Amino acid sequence: MAWLRDVACFFAGAFLANAVPHLVYGACGDPFPTPFAEPPGKGLSSPMVNVLWALLNLLVAYILFEAGRVTRHDRLTLGVFFAGFALMSTLMSWGFARTRAR
Repeated sequence: MAWLRDVACFFAGAFLANAVPHLVYGACGDPFPTPFAEPPGKGLSSPMVNVLWALLNLLVAYILFEAGRVTRHDRLTLGVFFAGFALMSTLMSWGFARTRAR
């Protein structure tokens, strides 16, 4: 079931990408949208909620990273990991730009 490793690699990248803005905004003390805000994903959550959300995303990313056995010696797993990171980053850029423009 090699495809399960690829799925784990992809979502490891996606969860890592999602952790970055939440950790940065939270560590800087700024509110930022999370799924726990009202309305979910559009309202602003406190910096502490963002830091906790980022840490949970980092934990899930690490678990998936290990499950996918991502290594620098396996370019396929690295490529799939990067694809997940790139796609999530692109989608977040588009989504948060729309949310913050309102």
